[in-house]
Amino acid sequence: MPVLLLVIILGIVEGVTEYLPVSSTGHLILATELLGFDADKWALFNIAIQPGAILAILVLYWRTFRDVLVGLWRREASAYAFVRNLLVAFIPAVLIGLALGDAIELMLGNARIVAVSLILGGFAILAVEWWARPTDRGGVANVTFWHSVGIGLVQCLAMIPGVSRSGATILGAMAMGVDRKTAAEFSFFLAIPTLSGATALQLYKHGGAMEPGMDGWIVLGSIVSFIVAVIVVKAFVSIIQRYGFAPFAWYRILAGATALVWLAAR
Repeated sequence: MPVLLLVIILGIVEGVTEYLPVSSTGHLILATELLGFDADKWALFNIAIQPGAILAILVLYWRTFRDVLVGLWRREASAYAFVRNLLVAFIPAVLIGLALGDAIELMLGNARIVAVSLILGGFAILAVEWWARPTDRGGVANVTFWHSVGIGLVQCLAMIPGVSRSGATILGAMAMGVDRKTAAEFSFFLAIPTLSGATALQLYKHGGAMEPGMDGWIVLGSIVSFIVAVIVVKAFVSIIQRYGFAPFAWYRILAGATALVWLAAR
């Protein structure tokens, strides 16, 4: 397969899966394996194209960020609460990521871990959907300090490939009583510092070993992921408000089981 086609496919996979509770990293690992490429060789690429997905949130929610900036200038309590909640939720990922970074990197090329995590995560989603009783919070600024701490801790589970950062944060928030829409938006906004930090760290650590020409592929992959993420995020909130997260749970279980069968048979 031409590298150009692989880059486009991986960009599409990143854009589709980054904000859905299905694990973008897991799908990128499986896609690379399925297409016959070395997953370890493309691990840095898979992380480096995340800025495209980050930009999608900045574009789609520009009014929210504008209002927060204006609110900070005017010293509004809601704007400070918005920033506080995201920073508090981001800190655990920084601490654990720095402490366990090498161990996490060893798992990034393991497709079997991804498959098992997809299945277990699917059942976890069904469990939370069944017993959680979330109430309308009216936005990220109205989430409590301690709920933000809890969401940040739950997000760290996504360091295991296949768990899903968005899935962990959204379902963790719902389990603590946050409504679906607010939980999803909290996950979207929290992705900005989390993915930016992860991308910067990996490029700092491994950028020097990047193969010639890879930077051009990263730019293309980022552009593709941005375009796709804009489309997907707009539809995602409407879907979860109407159908909940069960469709994504069943997809995870089916995809994980199929991956396990394929990995065992190849």
